[in-house]
Amino acid sequence: MDVGVFTRESDRLGRAIEIGIASGRVISVSFPASPPSDAASDHPLLDRAFAYLDGASDHFDDVEVALTVPTEQRRVLEATRNVPYGETVSLDRVMRMADLDPDEAEDVETARTALAENPVPLFVPDHRVRDAPSGAPASVAERLREIESA
Repeated sequence: MDVGVFTRESDRLGRAIEIGIASGRVISVSFPASPPSDAASDHPLLDRAFAYLDGASDHFDDVEVALTVPTEQRRVLEATRNVPYGETVSLDRVMRMADLDPDEAEDVETARTALAENPVPLFVPDHRVRDAPSGAPASVAERLREIESA
């Protein structure tokens, strides 16, 4: 299915994973306390996400995402997608990868905002940026780091 909201409860996260898809691209990922009653639970990306939560190494770099954010924020999120599975990097490193200056306060704010407002955490793995906010709840970001370091 190319369009819809797909949600499944995760015991590993203690909450659900919800994926929004439009035209075959992921447009949102969230982690609600419980799945909404009207969301479908069967989707191949949810299957992959649950395999990942069970320890399968998956970078998700082939997942098409639609980022509707300002250009500089998009550069930060695209750079974050390049951080390999199981690795963590500093915000400064991501900023340099995105051609932003870690010594410029405005660039730092742009980068932090991009990660905090990341519409597709997991597929843009902001949990791999160790000293920055995440689009996922803090407990989820920490759990994802634990899964990747196991």
